Amino acid sequence: MSHPIVAMTGASGACYGIRLLEILIAQNLEPYVMVSAAGRQVMGVELGSGDLKDHLGTAGYREEDVRDLTSPLASGSFPTSAMVVIPCSTGTLGSIAHGISSNLIHRAAEVSLKERRPLIVIPRETPLSQITLQNMLTLAQAGAHIVPASPGFYHGPVSIRDLVDFVVGRVLDLMKVPHTLTRRWTGVPVSFDAPFILSQSKDERLAQDERGRC
Repeated sequence: MSHPIVAMTGASGACYGIRLLEILIAQNLEPYVMVSAAGRQVMGVELGSGDLKDHLGTAGYREEDVRDLTSPLASGSFPTSAMVVIPCSTGTLGSIAHGISSNLIHRAAEVSLKERRPLIVIPRETPLSQITLQNMLTLAQAGAHIVPASPGFYHGPVSIRDLVDFVVGRVLDLMKVPHTLTRRWTGVPVSFDAPFILSQSKDERLAQDERGRC
């Protein structure tokens, strides 16, 4: 069986990577996982711990040391099904786009490109500089899928999990992994109950203003 690779780097959005891993592990796909030092810091800030075991347990995946360039993932002779960098920092994006393999994440991505295996990159940054946009274009031209962490709203999200699942679902589609994480678009619905209201009443605005003065 060819295992997928999941790499988590130092961009905001650690929840996307953990959620993707939950699905892959549940489907017994035994992903190989790499987390950069900055990725662990972000995971700790956003999710309470920078240790994968605290979020996923100890079974169903294999964690590789991002510093270990002797890992099987560094060689094209080792079969893998796809690689996902989720979330992907702009630094990692630039390194991959320019073939700078200073750690195992960069090298595994380079291997995915040269072996013509799916490489899916999920940047989480805004606004985007011209340099980052150019790096995205370079990667896209090299064959990578660029999937910004930009959730849609037509599926009627009511929680943060719904927004996370929207993005993760699109990634799973590109990996050819079946899922039922989110409702797919089938045309304009006859009726749609908005799960949230953007506008505020006068009383709500006044109450919010009062809180802001405290």
